[in-house]
Amino acid sequence: MNVVIDQYCEEEVPAMCRIWNDVVEEGIAFPQEEMLTDDAAEVFFASQSYCAVAKDESGHVYGLYILHPNNVGRCGHICNASYAVDKSARGLHIGEQLVKDCLIQGKKHGFRVLQFNAVVASNIHARHLYERSGFQPLGVIPGGFRMKDGSYEDICPYYHVL
Repeated sequence: MNVVIDQYCEEEVPAMCRIWNDVVEEGIAFPQEEMLTDDAAEVFFASQSYCAVAKDESGHVYGLYILHPNNVGRCGHICNASYAVDKSARGLHIGEQLVKDCLIQGKKHGFRVLQFNAVVASNIHARHLYERSGFQPLGVIPGGFRMKDGSYEDICPYYHVL
């Protein structure tokens, strides 16, 4: 699929909110449990250090990422990101394009390391993508993620020097 990755604009927030909420609703990847309202989504996306969308020539949004500090002060140079791809576009390598752009933007925004705190162990597609993209695994946190069904899954933190 031919998409461009670009900084989001306000008109794209409803599509971003829908895609984000679909991932939250699945309950197998994001730590959030509450759905975003359109108003909350506007504030949430605007509060990030950087936020981008993957869209086609017509402006249809297929995915997004958020980029923000992972911590503060002496660890404020480490960023964190989350990615969401529309269900209809999964498997089309949009996530890979989002990750590549995020690595560039992280460096442009003055971060030195991109760290993922909680990649669910069973999310093999994301894990393979991160490893292909040069991320290093940091180990395993047993039972670190509570799935939507109430079971616990291991999480695998990753990092990438920018």
